[in-house]
Amino acid sequence: MYCILVTGIPAAGKSTMAEMMARQLKLPVISKDAVKELLFDNVGFRSREEKVNLGIASMEIMYYVAGQLMSAGQPFIMENNFEYSSQQGIQNLLDKYQYPALTIALTGDYKVIYRRYLERESSPDRHRGHVVNDCYPEKKKNDPAICKVTPVSYENFAQGIKQRGFDAFWVDGKQMKVDTTDFSKINMEELVSQIAAWTEEIRHD
Repeated sequence: MYCILVTGIPAAGKSTMAEMMARQLKLPVISKDAVKELLFDNVGFRSREEKVNLGIASMEIMYYVAGQLMSAGQPFIMENNFEYSSQQGIQNLLDKYQYPALTIALTGDYKVIYRRYLERESSPDRHRGHVVNDCYPEKKKNDPAICKVTPVSYENFAQGIKQRGFDAFWVDGKQMKVDTTDFSKINMEELVSQIAAWTEEIRHD
């Protein structure tokens, strides 16, 4: 069996890519953001520190679910903005269950994706738990002072990508980079074909 890790820079389209791949390959997806949103809605946070702790908890839950699927010999997709600091935790899982991994790293024109990031953060469809840092659920949802969040600058956005390795991440296995500057130009059939070829390779190893 195997697992596919979908990672990449913020707003590169990781969730969209993971969902598209899941439909094509008929695989379950473990998404850290989906777990975080459940924790935000059911536990909430009252400070930046509590929010960070929920992020850590969501990572541990994601690893737990992944371990359960690995122990049952099931293939799956795991989606998150994995970074250099994530490598050891994932490698430990892969070593424990002898699971091969394929890393799909989403990248592209940083400036274009930064504009997409700004649009996402200001979108009413974006879960507010990701956007605010001090308190969620928000006590005064219509208060402009609370609802307005200052976005990260482009310089810090680009620097964070390089320092944390969002689009350079990979673990012991194969990495495929996908340019998502223009999502409409991605050839999903070709990508799925390459993934299928990789799964055939590992079956015969």
